[in-house]
Amino acid sequence: MGPVSLLPKYQQLSTWKGDLAKMTHLQAGLSPETIEKARLELNENPDVLHQDIQQVRDMIITRPDIGFLRTDDAFILRFLRARKFHQADAFRLLAQYFQYRQLHLDMFKNFKADDPGIKRALIDGFPGVLESRDHYGRKILLLFAANWDQSRNSFTDILRAILLSLEVLIEDPELQINGFILIIDWSNFSFKQASKLTPSILKLAIEGLQDSFPARFGGVHFVNQPWYIHALYTLIKPFLKDKTRKRIFLHGNNLNSLHQLIHPEFLPSEFGGTLPPYDMGTWARTLLGPDYSDENDYTHTSYNAMHVKHTSSNLERECSPKPMKRSQSVVEAGTLKHEDKGENENTQPLLALD
Repeated sequence: MGPVSLLPKYQQLSTWKGDLAKMTHLQAGLSPETIEKARLELNENPDVLHQDIQQVRDMIITRPDIGFLRTDDAFILRFLRARKFHQADAFRLLAQYFQYRQLHLDMFKNFKADDPGIKRALIDGFPGVLESRDHYGRKILLLFAANWDQSRNSFTDILRAILLSLEVLIEDPELQINGFILIIDWSNFSFKQASKLTPSILKLAIEGLQDSFPARFGGVHFVNQPWYIHALYTLIKPFLKDKTRKRIFLHGNNLNSLHQLIHPEFLPSEFGGTLPPYDMGTWARTLLGPDYSDENDYTHTSYNAMHVKHTSSNLERECSPKPMKRSQSVVEAGTLKHEDKGENENTQPLLALD
């Protein structure tokens, strides 16, 4: 039998309502299952959320060299969730988040969806974002590497579009807890294209995504990667944390191992899934508006607000549909590719999730 409260019933009710209000203020919109998952996996305790957040906020004074431009409760909470409520680690990530932006001011100048470079990348499908989530509630991001037209999009603009997309998505508290999955399809990605992936820009991406952003990545999956992508992975491996390396899978051209981790019913047909082929304009329409090819443009002015802005008719020409190279990994819906004995080294996940 649990402890019996000695408070009068009206005071018990008042205390309970106060605790509930405190919980729903920071956990509003979360399902009971997600709240329980946050408790078990992330050590999130609604009774001490405010104390945890304040302890991180109190550390800001130790880094006067960094401009902490946002320090509200909801913002700090996502960093605590990303680091399983280890306060020192959460503060370190918060500091790196703003330091990365200070060091790369050009990347975050005009950091909104209607920036010409970001807009082109979004329209070209960088990144793709599936509407449905996987069986763990994780959002699935797609990159079709061969669609990188280097005369049209710089790598930096593609990275900016990915970071902006993550900023929008991470506003969802469910995704702060459940996290993300990234699938990169390397079909038809040429050696010439790969030669543009220099160590400096790869390091820029790693610092921006691994070291400076409060997202939980449950897996990064390479599909149909050629030998020179294996070589690139070897090149960047020293820059990856051990935890990150354990979440990278190299599947090659066999999708069985991919489906063991992400069920086919959550994947488009390009990856042997039962969903229709991915529409490259899906996420761009979400950020730029459903009529992004017309004369309306949506500007992402803050972390959680967008407003409509009228632009010239040049936008219609810029946003008009363009032929996109599709993934060559398409298989008949619901059909898996079977592993050949001679492909073991190339098709099995290089590393396993911990």
